[in-house]
Amino acid sequence: MAQLPIEDALLAALRDLPPEKKQEVLDFAVRLAVTATRPRKSMYGIWAGQFPSISDEDIAEARKEMWGGFPRERFFE
Repeated sequence: MAQLPIEDALLAALRDLPPEKKQEVLDFAVRLAVTATRPRKSMYGIWAGQFPSISDEDIAEARKEMWGGFPRERFFE
């Protein structure tokens, strides 16, 4: 059996749908056409400059505060 071109296959499938489903297909096709022609923005660096910078010293201090009272001697006896 010869394969139909994609447009012919779509039209054949579309003819069998009820009117409300045909409208859904049309709406979807319009959305596809809009998103296919719109250039995408790069996500690289999207959060750059949005948060305060955290230094290695800040991280070390937070670890010292968090783990300072941890009873190490119980685990290393």
